[in-house]
Amino acid sequence: MDQLDTATRDARRSAAEALLPELEDAGVTAVALPWVDTSGITRVKTVPLAKLPSAAQWGVGMSPVFDGFLLDDSIVAGRFAGSAIGDLRLHPDLARLTVLAGQPGWAWAPVDRYTQAGVPHVQCSRSLLRRMVSDLGDLHVRAAFEVEWVVSRPDGTPEDADAFVPALSGPAYGMTRLAEVSDYGRDLLDALTEQGVAVDQFHPEYAAGQLEVSVAAQDPVAAADTALLVRATITAVSAQHGLRVSFSPKVTADGVGNGGHLHLSLNRGEENLMSGGEGTFGLTPEGEGFTAGLLAHLPGLLAVGAPSVASYLRLVPSHWAGAYAAWGLENREAALRFVTGPDGNRQASANVEVKSLDLAANPYLLMAGCLAAGLAGVRAGARLPDPVGVDPASLTDEGRREAGIRPLPASLAEAVQAFESDEVLTGAFGEELSATVADVRRGEIALFDGASPEAVCRAVRWKH
Repeated sequence: MDQLDTATRDARRSAAEALLPELEDAGVTAVALPWVDTSGITRVKTVPLAKLPSAAQWGVGMSPVFDGFLLDDSIVAGRFAGSAIGDLRLHPDLARLTVLAGQPGWAWAPVDRYTQAGVPHVQCSRSLLRRMVSDLGDLHVRAAFEVEWVVSRPDGTPEDADAFVPALSGPAYGMTRLAEVSDYGRDLLDALTEQGVAVDQFHPEYAAGQLEVSVAAQDPVAAADTALLVRATITAVSAQHGLRVSFSPKVTADGVGNGGHLHLSLNRGEENLMSGGEGTFGLTPEGEGFTAGLLAHLPGLLAVGAPSVASYLRLVPSHWAGAYAAWGLENREAALRFVTGPDGNRQASANVEVKSLDLAANPYLLMAGCLAAGLAGVRAGARLPDPVGVDPASLTDEGRREAGIRPLPASLAEAVQAFESDEVLTGAFGEELSATVADVRRGEIALFDGASPEAVCRAVRWKH
């Protein structure tokens, strides 16, 4: 993304002005301009509808201090973040402007962050992802996040107003649970459809009060935008139904937590490189290289994909969380689950699912890291080890060593160390953003130093 010049600014203003009549007819009063900080919290500024052309042309002011925010709104004085000095401009992406069906009177447009001089902010994760997409050259990636969440009655208990009180009592994946949220689920699906989100599946999940929605694959920037929009819509529709919602990786210390699995496929033109090749399960050499790159860099990727102390209360063996650096066909205990899809449809559906991730992640940072890792594997002609067809936890330590199966970081501190030593990831992110990721993660580690799992879960429960 180049510096904003006068012609570009004028074109953006004209495009926004052209949208005003349609937005007025839709009853829009104001536009929300969200971005995601380093801790994975979605922050926002808003403008009245009449100010949208000005926002498109000149941006909306916002301090760069948010790069150093922790999830409790305290601020890390990092090497390149956390200062009260300076200002940035939030520029809405009008191509993604959406009238919010779950929030009448509001529209939504994700932003890119620029300096006052019109240069992309070096720590803007959305701009980083755009650059990583351009680095793919003639390759392109299709991606989609799965979104898991829990719904709670909002009143908690007399002893604890912030307690999690599951709003569903039916069994995991049960039809009775679906019946309990029939009206809520209908309204949510209607809202997503009205907003142009293509939903593939909606169903009750395993944990208490847990639901999941899966959406269609898109290009990486669009997929990250959609992940934000889906979560905003879930939150809004839940509020309309008197429900409180949590996307936290660990809602209660004894629960399984919410995942944020990411599905990726590598393509060239109309060809899905995850299928139709002579490699294992039909992988082409480039598809294998991409998957091998993900596997090799997964320990460091967890610093952005499982970025909270709470993430490592979820990321444990034998809980379908993918706690081991292994890959396998439809193996839900492997960190990378390879999905071929049904016979006759593999060119359309073959992909790799990264299971070790959760929704505390900034989706732009995470997606950018995955593209950097996968592309490094393609360029190096990387090859995968043998696939794993069992739960890695069922093997002995010796058996895992012989199979080349490594445990993934068991703490945020370990993930940060892996990230800082990963030259592919830090090279892609750049010095300033890499330092801020590490500084913010260490800030959260210090925040929860000595805290019990119960205290950690309570502290993060309603943050994501």
